[in-house]
Amino acid sequence: MTTQNTNRILLGQIVAAHGIKGAVRIAVHTQDPAAIGSYGELDTDRPGLTITLDKLRLQKNVVVAHIKGITDRNAAEALNGVKLYVDRARLPEADNEDDFYHADLIGLEARLESGQIIGQVCALPNFGAGDLIEIRDRNSGDTFLYPFTRTAVPAIRVAEGYLIIEVPLDAPEGEEEPD
Repeated sequence: MTTQNTNRILLGQIVAAHGIKGAVRIAVHTQDPAAIGSYGELDTDRPGLTITLDKLRLQKNVVVAHIKGITDRNAAEALNGVKLYVDRARLPEADNEDDFYHADLIGLEARLESGQIIGQVCALPNFGAGDLIEIRDRNSGDTFLYPFTRTAVPAIRVAEGYLIIEVPLDAPEGEEEPD
């Protein structure tokens, strides 16, 4: 995910304090969750606030980490909801065309296999059951969510500016597929 400043990539978000000594729980958006600690100082969505993570460990689906300078639960709770970013220049380049950052997909045209444009990628949310891809219909402005899997998204062509969506044929009754 990116912000309006496309040079910043969202790595995670502080979701809760953990314990009484200032640790926090972080929902991480990296392939390797522990990698969030390897970037050093992280930018945040709070003006003037940068964060350096220390003593990371994985716990179920989050990272528990200490933040340099935060030593108690009250200070940790004050950081709930803070988003953590890294400058894109600090990230490794993709090794091949199958490697990309989710941020690279925002704004791509979404096409059917036939080439018909059905919309544009507007988000890649994850509500806990896996990544989804959100497509904004180019005509109505409505959005549609699809699983972000090889089956539903069989081709991604970042350099060409589009991806292919395989619309499920078993849409629930009363719902129409995008035109």
